[in-house]
Amino acid sequence: QVQLVESGGSLVQPGGSLRLSCAASERLWMFYMMAWYRQAPGKQREFVANIDSAYRTNYLDSVKGRFTISRDNGEKTMYLQMSNLTSEDTAMYYCQATTGLGAYWGQGTQVTVSS
Repeated sequence: QVQLVESGGSLVQPGGSLRLSCAASERLWMFYMMAWYRQAPGKQREFVANIDSAYRTNYLDSVKGRFTISRDNGEKTMYLQMSNLTSEDTAMYYCQATTGLGAYWGQGTQVTVSS
């Protein structure tokens, strides 16, 4: 059973930076797609960024130029580097990993952007 554990969320001031980590129980080469999603209070979960096994990436328009998703297929941890954070980025951030058998989710890590 694949397990994903997110970490790195915290309270940060507007304009600040954070790096989120998603630690997987397996080496990342087995996931053809990995992604970050987020869910703010009272809102639906939304896509933030993804990266496939060939390291091609996609981003939510509002995070382009501020967030960077990365992975190393030989390792077990995926990252989301976030900079120039705003209050609109406040949410629970979830890691998702997809294999041919389905998609797996972590439990989330909270990011709060506030002064």
